[in-house]
Amino acid sequence: MKRCFVRFPGTNYPAIALPQHENLANYLTVQNSTILFGCRTGICGTCLCLIKGEIPPPNLEEREVLEILAPGNPQARLACQVDVTNDIAIAPFED
Repeated sequence: MKRCFVRFPGTNYPAIALPQHENLANYLTVQNSTILFGCRTGICGTCLCLIKGEIPPPNLEEREVLEILAPGNPQARLACQVDVTNDIAIAPFED
């Protein structure tokens, strides 16, 4: 099974590897990420982040939240909803 690497540019956090098609939020912890979490279901927006890399587009529910929290930003995603399919870089969302 393919492993995908998640990098955290601009931080001292080491990259993490996870199996392809795993949910990103299941692998991010206080020890390895600056991304915060709340509900983990995609409705609170706490895990709003910026992602660089090729991943599937957001589903309808995530898209609705993103339109409110980060309108027009194609890199904005909710980490709890991301299906990791390739290597990515992730950073906190900052207004």
